[in-house]
Amino acid sequence: MLRTREDLQAFQGQQADLMQKEAAETRAKILVGMGTCGIAAGAQEVYDAILDELKKLNIEDVAVAQTGCIGFCAQEPLAEVILPGSKKVLYGQIDAEKAREIVVQHIEGGKPVSEWAVNGRGRFPGDVETDDEILDYDQVPFFRTQLRIALRNCGVINPESLGEYVVRDGYQSLAKVLTDMTPADVIEVIKKSGLRGRGGGGFPTGVKWEFAFNQPKGQKYIVCNADEGDPGAFMDRSILEGDPHSVVEGMAIGAYAIGADRGYIYCRAEYPIAVRRLNLAIAQAKEQGLLGENILGTGFSFDLEVRLGAGAFVCGEETALLASIEGERGEPRLRPPYPAVSGLWGKPTIINNVETFANVAPIIGRGADWFNSIGSENSKGTKVFALAGEINNIGLAEIPMGTTLREVIFDIGGGIPAGKSFKGAQTGGPSGGCIPAEYLDTPIDYDNLAKLGTIMGSGGLIIMAEDTCMVDLARFFLDFTQEESCGKCPPCRVGTTVMLDTLDKIVAGKGEEGDLETLQELGENIKAASLCGLGQTAPNPVLSTMRYFRDEYVEHVYDKKCRSGVCAALFQYYIIPDLCKRCGICAKKCPVQCISGDRNTPYVIDQDLCIKCGVCMESCPFDAIIKQ
Repeated sequence: MLRTREDLQAFQGQQADLMQKEAAETRAKILVGMGTCGIAAGAQEVYDAILDELKKLNIEDVAVAQTGCIGFCAQEPLAEVILPGSKKVLYGQIDAEKAREIVVQHIEGGKPVSEWAVNGRGRFPGDVETDDEILDYDQVPFFRTQLRIALRNCGVINPESLGEYVVRDGYQSLAKVLTDMTPADVIEVIKKSGLRGRGGGGFPTGVKWEFAFNQPKGQKYIVCNADEGDPGAFMDRSILEGDPHSVVEGMAIGAYAIGADRGYIYCRAEYPIAVRRLNLAIAQAKEQGLLGENILGTGFSFDLEVRLGAGAFVCGEETALLASIEGERGEPRLRPPYPAVSGLWGKPTIINNVETFANVAPIIGRGADWFNSIGSENSKGTKVFALAGEINNIGLAEIPMGTTLREVIFDIGGGIPAGKSFKGAQTGGPSGGCIPAEYLDTPIDYDNLAKLGTIMGSGGLIIMAEDTCMVDLARFFLDFTQEESCGKCPPCRVGTTVMLDTLDKIVAGKGEEGDLETLQELGENIKAASLCGLGQTAPNPVLSTMRYFRDEYVEHVYDKKCRSGVCAALFQYYIIPDLCKRCGICAKKCPVQCISGDRNTPYVIDQDLCIKCGVCMESCPFDAIIKQ
């Protein structure tokens, strides 16, 4: 039990000594990425194979540990080998068999297996030329321009070890505020840092905390929104799985600042690994006296628990989230009053998301000026993005605010697969909007994205290539938000339904005069009249794609054409007689037998029977089948 700040510092020293002793007594350490992405790709099998091979070779002086998401999800499963005096080597896309070979060659033989190394020369186009076989991490394009603050411990420490977190200055910021700072001092530092909420709208965190601080003394709450529901978003999940103590510490600091003694982490039940590691971190912190009564002997008490969400997207909206914690149906309520004045059970409540809280301890530890020096004029610090969609390097990237979209997509993300060209990027998930190629050099921050008609959101960044149908894309996102609408207010409940019906009609080739005007007018009215943020942002994908790709909408409605060949009602497959060799492969492969012909008769496709599956075009060895 840590009863004072001095006890915490002594504990840090003890843990550092233990880690140094382990390093001195072992010839190597192997870290395996065991976040959800890694485990889904086979990391558990890799982990088990490493242990088994070490046992088989009778090697006992190698430490094997799990870590959270390393970030380079496209290369999962990932394993890092650390030999004293040598460069760290990160192996990617390995399986159990490769893991065993790495143990034999790298651990037993002392020679890295360069062809499987993520940071091996030639692994990616654009790698820095070097005479060494293995590159340092900071020379690998994916890692080179990242600046990790919220992700500082992800992929570095064992997320289930309190000791490893403390060695990296964990809970030192909490000790600092409890012994050296008043609540007003803490709020002033957060305000001066320029930290804005990373969960959506980007409201200044310190200002929000100040609202709650200024409320009369009494019961107050602090809540972490970990209900990450955007398709393609996995930033918060990765932080919770890779560094849960950073969120616990950030919440404790926030609780001290506003005068709260109780907190809740509202986490998706679909995140079982995150939930388990969160509960473990809370239990460890309580056991050591870093949560609970009289923390570090300062008189400050704070307790924390995890509440599970049932997967309703609307519960990402703060008032719906609070209703869910209270045991009510997750529906938004009118504001004002805002939660900072009247929130959980009518008491002042602060709600921030996972990434916001993960930034708090470093700001306290290193100072407001340090954080304020990073980023752009009105958007300070870094932002974590989940790169998904048609991009080579799917994964997590934490970049300084103001980094251009081009740098994120082509330098970190490695560009578009198969040599395709970039068409657009959807930011902010289904509540965001689309940025076209002409704005690739736009610095990413809150203000610039707002000017383009989109939002930062929680950090989902979905990349689209040249063959993406923007009408179908907008329909996909609107279908999601319409399905997730709680139905409480008519603008959202009815308006999104009518918009979706109109889009369904358009992609089915039944668009008509006035449909585009209907979409525009409805979208603007829904934004203006909806009760909560879900409804107010639901039309964004449609409005932004209509703004930048209106010609595709016009083609769908008036020309009955989908240039991308995605909307099945708006294209057909044809066999070009002059190119067809009458081999009959297409007819044999067709699952519905809609192709007829023989050696003497030209092959043709019965358009009434064709299901537009594309198997015929894929199987034709002579490129005699086209889609138009």
